[in-house]
Formats: sequence, C-alpha cells, structure tokens
Amino acid sequence: MNILGIETSCDETAAAVVTDGRKIRSNIVASQIELHAKYGGIVPELASRKHVEAINYIVDQAMDEASLRFDELEAIAVTNRPGLIGALLVGVAAAKSLAYCHDLPLLGINHIEGHIYANFMEHEALPFPHVCLTVSGGHTLLVEVQEGWKYEILGTTQDDAAGEAYDKVAQYLGLGFPGGKIIDDLAKEGDSDAIQFPRPMLDRDNYQFSFSGIKTAVRFFVEKAKAAGTLPPIVDIAASFQAAVVDVLVGKTVRAAKAKNLTAITLTGGVAANRQLRESMREAGAEIGAEVYYPPIQLCTDNGAMIAGVAYPKYQEGLRDGLDLNAFASGSIV
Repeated sequence: MNILGIETSCDETAAAVVTDGRKIRSNIVASQIELHAKYGGIVPELASRKHVEAINYIVDQAMDEASLRFDELEAIAVTNRPGLIGALLVGVAAAKSLAYCHDLPLLGINHIEGHIYANFMEHEALPFPHVCLTVSGGHTLLVEVQEGWKYEILGTTQDDAAGEAYDKVAQYLGLGFPGGKIIDDLAKEGDSDAIQFPRPMLDRDNYQFSFSGIKTAVRFFVEKAKAAGTLPPIVDIAASFQAAVVDVLVGKTVRAAKAKNLTAITLTGGVAANRQLRESMREAGAEIGAEVYYPPIQLCTDNGAMIAGVAYPKYQEGLRDGLDLNAFASGSIV
C-alpha cells in the first residue's frame, strides 16, 4: 500500500511516499533555515509563503523519486495539527486538492504521532509498551506508547520546549539559528561542569518539564559575568547549558520507565538528533535494563515519511477524512 505524506507544520516543506508503513520510497524536504536564520527564529508569515512556493515542486519530486503515478497511491496523508496555522493550511489545501483530483482517500495526521511512529520505521522489532520522549523546538512530551498506537501522556512542558530553549540561548549568545546543532557542536569542546545551571523540576515527583528558567539563568549568568569581567569561554557555557537540559530530559524519562517497569525507551523529534542526549539516555537506560531506540537523523527532523508511515495503520483502522478537513494550531494525541 503506497501512501503520499505531506508535512508543512513549521518551516520544512516535505513530501514522501511510503509503502506499507515502513518502506520509504522517497522523502523530500525543502528547508527554510537560511530564510529564518537572520531573524533568529521562525517567522510564521514567511514560512507560509515559502510553503506556497515550494509545495507543488516537492510533491512532484517525491512522486518522481518513488517512480509512482497518482493512480498507484492508495491514500494521501497530511499533517493538520499541531503547528503554525498558516503553514499547516498550505499542506492541507494541497492534500485536499490532490485527493479530490485523483479520487483518493484523505487522512489528517497529528504531527506528534508522526514523530512517535518514526522509530518503528527504523526498528521493526520495537517493543510495546514503551516510553517515548518527543522533544523538538515546539514540543516536549513524555508518552507511554501502547500496542495499536494508543497513548498515555505522562508529562509535557509547562512553558518552553527544550528545542526552543536551545534556540533562545543560542540567539542570546550570538551563535546563530537553529541553536540545537550549534550548541551541541560547541559543547563537545567545553566543560559541562564549569557552570552549575539549574535543573528545573528534576527533583519533583512528576513527569512535567520546564525550560524557561534554564534560558533565563544563562542570560543572568552571562550579564553578571560580563559586568565582572569573568565571562568563561562560550564552549563552557554551551556545554553547561546542554548538560542541564539533558539531565532533566534523561532523568524524567528514565524515572518514568523505571516506575512503569518498561524496558524500552524511544527518542524522537528534532532534539533527538542531539549527540549528548542520545549518549546520556543510552547510559541511563542501561543502568535500569532498558534499551534505547532513536531514528536516523532524517527521521528526527520534520519530514513527510513519518506522516505517510503512521497513516498506514490508521488507514487500516478505517480512518478517512472528508474534503472539509481543517488545520488546527493545537491538538492532543489522545
């Protein structure tokens, strides 16, 4: 079964064709990083306009690379929640037009479910239930994933997502955008014990997150150190900041896995590409006898393959949406 997946929830215009939920026939992504970098973050209106310009070309390229015609598709899937509303509307409009023109079933997909499913596309023997940490620029979510792709939300961020904190700290330090990879690369050369930034909510007996305080702590530290003439190397600031974020993410996730007696942990979302997060989660998982899984880099960041992939089990369950499918800036997976 061939499904075309379309993803435009933020600043990547993406389309992919996936067979039977796992075999990726094509996976095309057009990034807007250079456009938004000079603003230090995503500008929603500019993102939407770029999606309009790119969407038809990206879909055509995905179909060409898959060597398929539209009459060889069984369905079209599109992210319709959550995300930037203007960006989502571009993808939804394109998917509805294609579904109508080619008389194909239409499926609206939750962006977060796509990220959660991405691990299954790489690890067919992924055990259920398992704990999944979905962490990106817009989302930080801890979920128990059960057989049949049913979810129990264990915790969410109470303010900034972890990826957003990376971007804001990088912007404040004048490092560029997006901040995740820049800080991760710098952290390799720094001393993670140089500065003791706070680990918000790590000592609380729950699975909630908060990252606003960490970025504020970095700002206050830098301002005070500059005034005193004692500013440490940027690599040490980057390493210490990253250590604080990773400690919280790993600590909460491993605590959940241990409490629920689960032996599998998955990472997904853009921040799942972070080197230290992967290494620390593997080490902490091993201490409690839990295997840690994560997708390849191209399935961590936003992409159409994860949308086409998760659409496959939903199609089999009978999910169909009409041409009145709408986009929503928010939307829970449960």
